[in-house]
Order: sequence, then C-alpha cells, then structure tokens
Amino acid sequence: MLVLSLCGALAAAVCFGLSSVLQAVGMRGAGPVSELEPKSMLRAWLTVPFLVGVGLDLLGFGFELVALRHLPLFLVQAAIASALAVTAIAAAVVMKERLGRGEKCAVAAVCVGLALLGVSAGPEGANRAHTDFYTALAACLIGLAVLGAGAGRLPGRWRTVTLGLCAGLCFGVLALAARTLPELDPARMVREPATYLVAASSLIALVLWTMALSGGSVTTATAAMVIGETVLPAVVGVVVLGDEARQGWVPVAVGGFLLAVGGALALARFGELGSAPSGAAPRAAPAAGRASAETAP
Repeated sequence: MLVLSLCGALAAAVCFGLSSVLQAVGMRGAGPVSELEPKSMLRAWLTVPFLVGVGLDLLGFGFELVALRHLPLFLVQAAIASALAVTAIAAAVVMKERLGRGEKCAVAAVCVGLALLGVSAGPEGANRAHTDFYTALAACLIGLAVLGAGAGRLPGRWRTVTLGLCAGLCFGVLALAARTLPELDPARMVREPATYLVAASSLIALVLWTMALSGGSVTTATAAMVIGETVLPAVVGVVVLGDEARQGWVPVAVGGFLLAVGGALALARFGELGSAPSGAAPRAAPAAGRASAETAP
C-alpha cells in the first residue's frame, strides 16, 4: 500500500504540473485577459486546454487524498511542491520555455530529493486526531485570514511575501485536515470537522493567493507559498501526528526533504505560467486544494 500511495503522490504532482501548463496555454490562446473584464476571463476559462487543466487538478487532488492516507506529510507535501519541476519540464517542451543550467540542476535536485524521501519514509502516524487538534487548526485558519487581510495593506514586496506565505499555510491546514479524514465515505464525511476545514482552508487560500498575485511578483509569491505549504505541515506531521522516517534513516529523510523543497523554490518562476498574459487572473496554485480553487471562478 505504501508503494501505491507513493505513486499517488507522484501522480498528483504530475497532474498539478501539467495542469499549470495547459491552463497557461488556454489563457494565452484566449487573448488579453483582465479581471476588470469578466467576459475575457470567462472566454479563457472555457478554452479546451484550460478545462482539461481543471480536470487534471481534480484528478490530482484525488491522488493526493490517497497519498495522504498512507504516507507521512513531509513526503506528500514535498511531492506536491515538486509539481513546479513537472511544470518546468512541460513548459520547456510545450511552450518553448528555456531551462537554464541552474534550473536543470533544480529539477534533478527535486527528483533526487523525492527518491531519498521515498526510500527513507516510514508509515504515516495517526489518522485520527483529538478535537483540540481541529480547534487549533480552525484558530490558525482564522488567524491567517485576519493576517492576510491586514497584509493586503502592506507596501510592495512585504505584501506579496506575506500573502503568499499565508496562502501556503492555508494549503498546509488543508493537507493536515485531509490527512485526518477517517474515510472517504460521503455519509461519514459530513459529520467530520476535517471536511469543513478542508473546504474553508481551500476558499481562504484561494482568496489570499489571488491577492498575492494581484500586486506583486509571482515568483516571490510562489516561493513563499511553497515554504508555507511544506515546512509547517511536515513539522506538525512529525510532532503531533507521529510521522517518522525508517529507523536510522532520519538524516536521509531530512536531506531529501531539503533537496526537494529547495529545488522547487529554485523553480518558483514557473509559477508564472498559469497566470493570465496581463498577470491579472490567478494561476493554478501547485498545492493541495488547487482543485477547489480552480473550480470556483
């Protein structure tokens, strides 16, 4: 089951990475897009490449849920961040984007890091959490929403960094909540607090992510988001939920995590692929909850 779940995490990254490129193709093929002209955004959203990209987002989120049920969070979140490596490779082929030597090394670092994580990760920890855990997640989500609202008034780079980080942390809350869903039975899920945390965190992350992109560098916002969605969930998974590496493999797991996330950060500029030509519309965020973000125009 661990092998199947690992394949699910990698499949999710592939779906998210390809989705960004397809949505970029659709947005660019539709002509100039502006958030001040709803018809232009609707025209872009209804293109075949964009709709296929949305379908890949939904499929990727399904794969991610499978992975979260049987793998430690530090592995799954690093795999999701590696979607930027998939985007970079696909962009080089489809959109003729040039990969520099450093970016090629970053792609290789992501691959090596994920391989190290795959061989060193042990089984996931607890799949159930105490009520206090969900209360803490809800409080964090409210705090992030308030912080994000305040960050919207910050000047320049600080605004972009803070909003990107808050969006990433919201995606991290989503992953933590999804990880503790007891089973994927709809009748059971409606009674679980984790279900509503998944929905709320996805919505808040979408709003904060759109704000981050609306007035700053997409590369900066993407880098901040990657840090937020990987580091904190990984720490909480280890400390609170009991995730762990195989005995004696902790240094390998740490090294793999740093390589995978560091490589993703080096590829942050490819977060711009999913934005509109004018930079006004939100791109498909390579993170947990992308499916919800893309299906809520």
